[in-house]
Amino acid sequence: MSRFDYTDAHTAEISFPIGGIGTGCIGLAGNGRLIDWEIFNKPNKGSVNGFSHFAVKAERAGQLLDARVLNGELTGSYTGLFGRPWFFEGYGWGPLRESLGGMPHFEQHSFKGEYPFAEITFSDHNFPGNISLIAFNPFIPTNEDDSGLPAAFFEISLTNTTETPLDYTVVGVLGNVFRSQGFNEVSHDGQYHMLHIGTSDIATDAFEYGDLTLATDAPDCSYQEYWYRGTWTDALEIYWRDLMKPGKFQNRHYPREKRFVSSGWHERDNANLAAHLTLAPGETRCVRFVITWNFPNNRNYWQHDVDERAKAAGIPNAWKNYYATQWENSRVSAHYALQEWDRLYGATKLFKDSLFGSTLPLVAIDAISATMSVLKSPTILRLQDGTLYGWEGVGETEGCCYGSCTHVWNYAQTQAFLFPRLERSMRTANYRYNVDPDGGSHFRIQLPIGLKYSNFRPCADGQFGDVMKTYRDWKISGDTEWLRSLWPTIKKTIEFAWSDKNRDLWDPEKTGVLWGRQHHTLDMELFGPNAWLTGFYLGALKAAAEMAEALDEPKFAQELRSIFARGKIWADDHLFNGEYYGQVVDIKDYSLLEKFDREDDRTTEMYWSAEHGEIKYQIGEGVEIDMLIGQWHANLYGLGEIFDPEQTKTALAATFRYNFKSTMRNEYNPWRLFSLNDEGGLVICAWPEGRIKPMIPVPYSQETMTGFEWAAAIHMLQAGLIDEGMQCVEAIRNRYDGEKRNPWNEIECGSNYARAMASFGLLNAFSGFQFDMVSGVIGFAPIRMEAGEFRVFWSLDSAWGEFSTRESYSVLKVLYGELRLTELQLPLTNGQQIQSAALNDETITHSANDNTVRFAKALSVKAGSTLTIQH
Repeated sequence: MSRFDYTDAHTAEISFPIGGIGTGCIGLAGNGRLIDWEIFNKPNKGSVNGFSHFAVKAERAGQLLDARVLNGELTGSYTGLFGRPWFFEGYGWGPLRESLGGMPHFEQHSFKGEYPFAEITFSDHNFPGNISLIAFNPFIPTNEDDSGLPAAFFEISLTNTTETPLDYTVVGVLGNVFRSQGFNEVSHDGQYHMLHIGTSDIATDAFEYGDLTLATDAPDCSYQEYWYRGTWTDALEIYWRDLMKPGKFQNRHYPREKRFVSSGWHERDNANLAAHLTLAPGETRCVRFVITWNFPNNRNYWQHDVDERAKAAGIPNAWKNYYATQWENSRVSAHYALQEWDRLYGATKLFKDSLFGSTLPLVAIDAISATMSVLKSPTILRLQDGTLYGWEGVGETEGCCYGSCTHVWNYAQTQAFLFPRLERSMRTANYRYNVDPDGGSHFRIQLPIGLKYSNFRPCADGQFGDVMKTYRDWKISGDTEWLRSLWPTIKKTIEFAWSDKNRDLWDPEKTGVLWGRQHHTLDMELFGPNAWLTGFYLGALKAAAEMAEALDEPKFAQELRSIFARGKIWADDHLFNGEYYGQVVDIKDYSLLEKFDREDDRTTEMYWSAEHGEIKYQIGEGVEIDMLIGQWHANLYGLGEIFDPEQTKTALAATFRYNFKSTMRNEYNPWRLFSLNDEGGLVICAWPEGRIKPMIPVPYSQETMTGFEWAAAIHMLQAGLIDEGMQCVEAIRNRYDGEKRNPWNEIECGSNYARAMASFGLLNAFSGFQFDMVSGVIGFAPIRMEAGEFRVFWSLDSAWGEFSTRESYSVLKVLYGELRLTELQLPLTNGQQIQSAALNDETITHSANDNTVRFAKALSVKAGSTLTIQH
C-alpha cells in the first residue's frame, strides 16, 4: 500500500463517508459496497439498505458476455456477524446476503482515497473492458450550502478494450427504507430519470418521515420500479435472472395500495434504474448517478427528560435540518445535483488538486484531508437556522457526548478555516445559549436550541478556549461587528475567572494563574496551578485584550494585559521544572479539597483516596501532552508568546522523549485501546523515572487519542522539532491503514471524532500561515522547502487559493472568492529584497520593508487572479 492507494487487505476497514455537511452520509466500502446508511438523523454504523448497489453487464450483438455487481471481494468475517437477531443471519450463518458476496463480482479492485474523492478500479478476466467508479460530495471551502447537499455522487467510467462495439449497462439498485409503508416510482422529466422512494403513511412532521431518490442524466434508461415480490430468495433470484437477460429491463409495477408482505427474511422492496450505452473499440464513456435523501425532521432523542423540559420552556422538541430548508425533497436535490454537477465537481476538484498539490509531506496531506471527512459524518448537524452543531463522536446508533462540547471542539481547526461562517455560528450559539448570568460557560449546548444550559460546572479549557477561538474567527473574517455583538458575554466569561460567584475559585486575586478547581476535557478536575489550563487562561487574556482595544475599551484591555503579564512571569518561573511544564500540587494535602465541599458537591468523596492518602486524578510531576496547548493555539492564530519560547521548545522535546512510544508492546493501558502491538503514538501523560506518579493519575493517561497527538505533533513542528513531529505524524496515520482501522474515521469517544480535526493545523504549521483580515494582511513563513520550492493551499473567510515561492519570486493565487489585501508577508532569506509587485501583469504601487509588501491602496484579488512578487 502506498499513501492514498489501498489494495487487498488494506481495503477491509474502509468506509468512505459521502454526504453533505449536516446531512448524514452513505459509506463507500473499500470493495465498492454501499454501507453505513447514516442519513436518517442518527448514526447507523454497520447498516445496509436492502440490496442497494451498482452492477454492470456487457453484451455483443444481443448476446450476454458478462454481468456482475460493481464490488470487489468481500472482506470481514466469513462465519457471520455477532448481534444479528434475525433467523438465518448472524454468527454461524455466514456473511449477510445483502452484502452480495454470493453474487458474481470483480476479482481485483483497488481503492484510491484523496478526500473528498474516492476512486475504485475493478478488473476481472471475465469482464470485457476497464471499469472504475469515482464517488464524492461537493466540498467547496467557504460554500457551506453546496457542501451541504444531501447527496452521494457516483461516476462510473467504462472503456471498451475489445476490437468490436459493445453494449454496456450500468445498474443502480436502491432499497426501500420504509418497507411496507413505502412506494417506488420512476419518472422522466426530459432531462433526468429519477427513481423516487417515498411514503404516504408517515406524517410529514414525524421524525421517521422522508424520501430518497436515485437519479441519472443518462439519456437511454430502463428500470424496474419493483423487484419481484415473493418468499424465500425470490426477489434476488429474479433480479439476477433479469440482469442476465440481454437487453433492457422490463418494468414491474405494484399499485401503492398493494403492500409488501415480509417473507420472514425481513426484506423490503428494491428497485433499479439502468443506463444503457454503446462503446466503440477503445472508447471511454461515463455514467452519472446520484443518490439523494431528505429526512427533514430532527429531534433530541438522546435525553429521556427532554420532552418535559422543552414543554416547560415552551419549545417543541423538533426542528428541521438546514438542508431541508434549501431543497424541498430528494427529487429537488437530485435535479440540482445533476444540473450543477460540472460546477460542483469542478470547484471540488479545484480544491482537492490545490490541497494535494501542496509540497507538504504526503503523510501530512493525508492527515489533513482524511479528518476533513468528520464534517460529512453523522457527528455534524446543521440546525434550522444554519447553525453548526456537533457531537464529540458517534456510536453505532446514537451520537456520543452531545452539545458541541467546547473543550473537544477546541482542537478542531478544519471547519474554522474552510467554512468560517459555520464556525462563527458555533461561537454565536455558545455565547447566546450556554453562558450563565455570572459568566460561567457550561460547555454543552442543549437541544432543541433555546433550552437552558446544564447545571454542571463550567470547564476552564472550554471557557477560555472559546475566547481564543473567537479571536481566531475574528481575524479570519475581519468581521468586527460580529465580534461586537458577542463582546458583552465574552467579557463576562473572562471576568468569571476572578468573580466571587465562581465557586471553583479559579483566580480570585487576578494573578493570571488558575489556582482552584478546574474542570477539563479529561473529564475530571485539576487542583492547583498547571500550565495546561493556565495556558488557556493566559491566551484568553491576551486575545481579549486585543479585542477590547478594537472595541474601544482601552481600560479593560490594559487590565487584561497586566493580569496576563503577572501570570506569564509566574508560570514561566514556577511551572517549568527545568525540563517541562507541570502541575504545582501537593497530592497528599487533603485540605485542598475541603474548601470545595458543599452539600451538592462532595469533592472529598470523589477525589480523596483514603487508602493511598492522595488526591486522585492529578498530573503531579507528569508530562501531560497538553501542557502547552495554549501556546499551540496562540501560534496558529498569531497571538504571539504565551510561554517562554526556549522553555517551550525544551518542554516539547521532553514530551516527545517521554510520551512518544514507538511500540506499544511493553506499555500497560487500562483504558481504551487506540494503539496496539508495534503501533506507535503519544500517550496522554507519562512520568519520567524519578518523578512521583499519583497512585490514581489523571484519566486516560495511557491512551493515544489523535486530537491530542495532532496538537502536540504540530506544536513540535512549530518549535523546530521537525523530525520529532514527523515521527508522531507518521505513527498516527500508520495506525489508520485500511486494514486495522478506517483511514477516514479517527476514533476516540466513538467514531468520526471531532477532535481529530486538529490535524488541519499541519497545513498552517508547515506554511507558517499568518492572517489578519481585520487589517487585510496575510503571510507565509514555511518551515521547510523541497527542491527550492514551496507551494501550499490556504483558506480564509472570503477566499481560498494557493501560495508558492521560489528563490526569485512568490505567487499568491486566488482560486475561489475574493480577497481584500493591504499587506503580504513573504519568507525572504539571505538578504533578499522585494523588487516588484504585479496583479495579473499590472504593476502595483507598493512599499517594502524586510519581508513585507504594503500596497498603496487595498487590493481586491478576485478568483482567477494572480499576485506576483519578484525578489
